[in-house]
Amino acid sequence: MAEVLVVVEASAAAGVKKVTLEMLTIARTLGSVSAVVIGDAAALTDKLAEYGAEKIYVASGDDVESYLVAPKATVVADLVRRVQPAAVLLASTQEGKEIAGRLAVKLDNGLLTDAVEVAADGTATQVVFAGSTIVKSKVTRGLPIVTIRPNSVTPAAAPATPTVEQVTVEVGEKDKLAKVVERVAEQKGSRPELTEASIVVSGGRGVGNADNFKLVEELADLLGGAVGASRAAVDSGYYPHQFQVGQTGKTVSPQLYLALGISGAIQHRAGMQTSKTIVAVNKDAEAPIFELADFGVVGDLFKIVPQAAEEIRKRK
Repeated sequence: MAEVLVVVEASAAAGVKKVTLEMLTIARTLGSVSAVVIGDAAALTDKLAEYGAEKIYVASGDDVESYLVAPKATVVADLVRRVQPAAVLLASTQEGKEIAGRLAVKLDNGLLTDAVEVAADGTATQVVFAGSTIVKSKVTRGLPIVTIRPNSVTPAAAPATPTVEQVTVEVGEKDKLAKVVERVAEQKGSRPELTEASIVVSGGRGVGNADNFKLVEELADLLGGAVGASRAAVDSGYYPHQFQVGQTGKTVSPQLYLALGISGAIQHRAGMQTSKTIVAVNKDAEAPIFELADFGVVGDLFKIVPQAAEEIRKRK
């Protein structure tokens, strides 16, 4: 069975990211799973093995870790030429998509982005036009190189005992034009990362202003969840852009999604409609969000949210 290369997304703080576990789950339906780790793999091996990696390729050293994505694309391209895999899966993140684009150029290969599913024959399913249309696409030149949209599938464990192979890194001077001169660790609060959280509380334009977002934060903290925001709230300056949920923001798929003061425009729905349980609070009974919600409360969020918070405190 041909190998399927999964380019691992991980961080020193969080370890293997959820999107990597999703890619490993998809890869098992396509062939023999091989994870590609660029950097130190010691802390990642157990998690990759738990989700089905049968082989782990490790590319480490100053030549790939001290520069931006160009050396990483070269390493993956060299590995593809040597292994001749059935497919290559990368995450639809900023770095993942840049590596994928460079990889496609290096291999003179087709590329599919933002897939939510990949069939055994390499056909990718993509959700386009803010979730209103489903497209089936297939690479017609070369092997399937596909980026997977985070929160597309539920990761499923399938323990394996992988072999680990150190990859020889050979990158040219053109790959070293952009050097990393400093790394600054982002300050993390007690809340989980938005795309990884099992509970997300999002606020929209109905929250009114930036100060009122404290209500959203308070409810999220009581539930142990992450804070999100609609595009309207972000554009109005109520909350930072990196917390935007939607087609042009982040895609989330938590067990519980609370939408506070969000009308439910199609752009927002595209980023959260796969949530397992959706609860909406809006004073407009005709708001589109209620078409999607499992539970809806028509009323003033400034009265409802404090009451909900008080009930949660009582039950803790």
